[in-house]
Amino acid sequence: MQPRLRMEPILWFDALSRTSTPVAGGKGANLGEMTRAKLPVPPGFVITAPAFLAALESGGIRQRLAELFATVNVDDPEALATKSQEMQDLLRGLALPKTLRASLEQAYAKLGADAPVAVRSSATSEDTASTSFAGMHESFTHVVGVDALIDRVKACWASAYGQRVLSYRKARGLDEEPTIAVVVQQMVSSARSGVMFTADPARGDRSRIVIEAAFGLGEVVVGGQVEPDTYTIAKDGPRVIDVHVGRKAFALVRGDDGREQRVELAEADATKRVLADADLLALAQLGLSVERHYGAPQDVEWAEADGNWYLVQTRPITTLVEEAHADGDGAVRVTGLGASPGVAHGKVRVLRKPDEGSRLVAGEVLVAPMTSPDWVPTIRRAAALVTDSGGMTSHAAIVSRELRIPCVVGTRTATTTLRDGDEITVDGARGRVTAGAPRIEAAAPAAPPPAPVRTHELEALATRVYINLAMADQAERAAMLPADGVGLLRAEFMITDALGGRHPKELIAAGGAREFRDKMSASLLQITRAFHPRPVIYRTYDFRTNEFRGLQGGERHEPVEDNPMIGFRGCYRYVRDPELFQVELDVLAHVREETPNLHIMIPFVRTRWELEACLELIDRSPLGRQRGLHRWVMAEVPSVAYWIPEYAKLGIDGASIGSNDLTQLVLGVDRDSQTCAELFDESDPAVLDAIRRIITACRESGITSSLCGQAPSNRPEFAEYLVRAGITSVSVNADAVDAVRSTIAAAERRALLEIAVERHAAPRAWT
Repeated sequence: MQPRLRMEPILWFDALSRTSTPVAGGKGANLGEMTRAKLPVPPGFVITAPAFLAALESGGIRQRLAELFATVNVDDPEALATKSQEMQDLLRGLALPKTLRASLEQAYAKLGADAPVAVRSSATSEDTASTSFAGMHESFTHVVGVDALIDRVKACWASAYGQRVLSYRKARGLDEEPTIAVVVQQMVSSARSGVMFTADPARGDRSRIVIEAAFGLGEVVVGGQVEPDTYTIAKDGPRVIDVHVGRKAFALVRGDDGREQRVELAEADATKRVLADADLLALAQLGLSVERHYGAPQDVEWAEADGNWYLVQTRPITTLVEEAHADGDGAVRVTGLGASPGVAHGKVRVLRKPDEGSRLVAGEVLVAPMTSPDWVPTIRRAAALVTDSGGMTSHAAIVSRELRIPCVVGTRTATTTLRDGDEITVDGARGRVTAGAPRIEAAAPAAPPPAPVRTHELEALATRVYINLAMADQAERAAMLPADGVGLLRAEFMITDALGGRHPKELIAAGGAREFRDKMSASLLQITRAFHPRPVIYRTYDFRTNEFRGLQGGERHEPVEDNPMIGFRGCYRYVRDPELFQVELDVLAHVREETPNLHIMIPFVRTRWELEACLELIDRSPLGRQRGLHRWVMAEVPSVAYWIPEYAKLGIDGASIGSNDLTQLVLGVDRDSQTCAELFDESDPAVLDAIRRIITACRESGITSSLCGQAPSNRPEFAEYLVRAGITSVSVNADAVDAVRSTIAAAERRALLEIAVERHAAPRAWT
């Protein structure tokens, strides 16, 4: 029989059950349920959600909060931040009603005089089977004294209106008024702590328990601050079947003054096993008890102190999926975004910095936190690439597609889950990394290289189809494809090779400018010769400051920027720091003397005056004095739609829409963010409108328009939209050329047919 809830502002755990979520929130309800099940839960109480709402009413702020919440627009980051701050300020300044304060003081005293407690948010939509706000609301440990407790309670209330919570609510369609309870629980001075999953969340295997453990307080495990031990236990028994000892660099412990202290661990302690087999079996039995009680797999936080085990939280595993296999026979090790298709098998090599590249043996799978252009020499030797972070438009994804090696990005945990020497299979289409070798016993024969293209044999299209290229050694094969030329030649990868890992200022100061010119010229000539007489549009370097800082000596020359994506880069950098740009112009001039099919494109142009200053630099260089040079700009910043008529007057011949940067700037979404990945959509109506306005402005100004990005490659409807908008050309990856040509041909035929039908259907005058 479930306990009958009393509508009191504070309820102890033994008065709650799993049905108490509307009153105690998910966390509070689960703690009550475990307490009633006689599981080892430290004592505590809940300041209820009705008490929260009553405090809002008493303070006269409930209506204002409701008005602000109703008008939150999560697609406008600046407005979201402003409204979130206003709502949180209202709550932090709230005075507790006298009756609530008195009840809180009385309950706290029952835990002991100035007892250290944990204060945790417990939202009424939290820790349920369909939603998990884990980590979004505030939680505090070792809170001592009534005044400190009240401050932390109000901070928990305010977290219900934090930016992450508001975004999550809107994304999940949770439009009701946010309500939140607060858990106050006696602190456990844990010697060991961690998390236990009563099913393997990575494999969807319900026959196993996975336990993560570290020394000291559990925040280091939950927050991912250290590499914990990971143990796998078969429920049949139970029995220990796998032990991985992590390196716990430090521990959080209770100091002599009762406060948390960070203690650096000696190497012997950092690599010491946290839990013995007997400990694991005892924990597993507790986990099985929790799972049996709830009737579903659970994510349980645990702690150990003075030989006693405690359960401090449980929630359903909301991400459990059935075990899936890629093209390998083993279990799925990590998953992420499939960024470059193909299947490759090899041994793992985990590298954290590009200067460790020499450790990778050709044919190994490169596993890295993230890559940038200075990783290219290493990526070239890899059988496949797997990264912790990044999206479909990251450097790792772009270069992998160009090199045609499988790539999985955004795995979050690859560098900690995978180990050097592990044998894995990478499925770049499905975004999966599996253990072992591929199921296919013999590799399929390599496809024969395409026959050399003859430009006069290309199907006549009104919309030209170009190739995106970044590697000189890919040029000869790419030139055989049925493309009209290179619409985007990215400079960064070739420049990184030519710099040899050094910052350009370091190289130039050391007298290496000539060597740089020679290497760059040789690489460019490989491309321009292969495509001659078809045009090659070279985009000048577009390193961001954080990428330049990664080069040798970069920290001495590059500013630290909070948001380098919209910082000191592109056209503005050339004007303010023209040294490398001028060397680049010399290289282009030298190459054009032999192959005049090379032209220049300037990236990230924000406004007229910077472009005018940049064009003056070009005109004063040997390149600017050459006949037949075409000057293009990248259309990445939304302001370009306004400025195109002026750019045309300055002598610009065309604009190429960089759909990745344009999308992130129109929608305010970081293109590399996994958290906001679902918001990044090149087909969003606002982005499509910006693209159409750019194309129209180009046509009306008498210059050409193009688009370089992934969307035309994998979205036929996007390519058709561009055709109907009147775009001059598109530029796509080499592996998409044939498909995009077919899509564009079909779109052009449909458009012509519709025009013919309209003309035929038009009424005729009688004669």
